[in-house]
Amino acid sequence: MPAESEDGSRHENPGLDRFELVRRAPGPRLRCAVTDICGYRETMPGRFRNVEYASLIVPLVISFAEPFAIGLGKEPGDNDRFASFAAGLYAGPVVIESFGGACCVQVNFTPLGARRFFGLPMSELTDRMVGLDDVLGLEGIALRERLGNARDWSARFAIVEAFVATRLTETRETQAEIVWAYDRIIVSGGRIRVSSLADGLGWSRKHLAGKFSNAIGVGPKTLSRIVRFNRALGLSRHAQSGWADIAADCGYADQAHLVREFRNLAGETPTTLAAQA
Repeated sequence: MPAESEDGSRHENPGLDRFELVRRAPGPRLRCAVTDICGYRETMPGRFRNVEYASLIVPLVISFAEPFAIGLGKEPGDNDRFASFAAGLYAGPVVIESFGGACCVQVNFTPLGARRFFGLPMSELTDRMVGLDDVLGLEGIALRERLGNARDWSARFAIVEAFVATRLTETRETQAEIVWAYDRIIVSGGRIRVSSLADGLGWSRKHLAGKFSNAIGVGPKTLSRIVRFNRALGLSRHAQSGWADIAADCGYADQAHLVREFRNLAGETPTTLAAQA
């Protein structure tokens, strides 16, 4: 089992000494906006490959060493190298490779938390990685230097938590109507109709889609797809139901619809993902 330190950080070792992964739950000031904070360091040469599926995580990666190779929906090429960056929501699989020299801190935001933290339209981050200096300016550069010079993970986590907390207090809350619509999608498991959300707000579907994309990064329909996919994936790993039952429970028209969505959002079939889990 992962070892837990005095500050609540969890030291995990899935890499069998090839890399170090330290994870910390956010403190009280950040819980409304951050899901977790991670420290990652590769400890020996090698080629590391990971595929992340469509999710509701908006990551901020602050690197002090070699960049990652990242491909959105494809294998990364020679020009797809990113060190410190923020990435918006992407409705598809993300292929991440590194080569034995990576070291970084990653802050994982909720979509609403990211909107507050970055203070810019989240549509500017959708389907792309944006450099640290472009999203945080000189503050981001200074933060990277402080984190790189910190003595250990505990010190780095303290620095980044304080930085995030300060920015959250300096920005406005997201528009209440968007928060309401976002919450309805999450609570319904992605099954609520966009027309119902628009009617509940007294908005047109076009107006809702524009406001939602600005605040979240994707429209309500795309967000619902990601929510349904992750619910189906979770059920497949923890329930005894067959795929047809999972498809019906999660609001897919049929099992074939579920399979198409898994291919689009994860790049794999449901059966393949379940076997990997």
